[in-house]
Amino acid sequence: MAERWLCRSDSVLERGLAFRFVVQQQGRQRNAIVIRFADRVYGYINECAHVPIELDYNLGDVFDLSREYLICSTHGAYYNPRNGLCLGGPCTGRRLQAIAVVEHDNAIWQIEENQV
Repeated sequence: MAERWLCRSDSVLERGLAFRFVVQQQGRQRNAIVIRFADRVYGYINECAHVPIELDYNLGDVFDLSREYLICSTHGAYYNPRNGLCLGGPCTGRRLQAIAVVEHDNAIWQIEENQV
């Protein structure tokens, strides 16, 4: 597995705007996000678990007003930032698709798995 540089660590603030990027999955490009919550970084495909639409209406704005949950701006589904579990809304119990990310050397990196 290889690491792909995404951004500087200070580009993703605690409970702030998500950093948007593109990943390759099964031969197609998918939009993804990195967030910082409780001083850790998390990566997800930027797609509601209810209907395949991006979470953010305003680019990178994926936290609700309390800054405690990720929210789909279209459907109002809200998610636990630590594991992507939908806690309420039309897809309760489903999850956002996680993207493996790590943080070191003042940067955030995507862990790329070998594509077959």
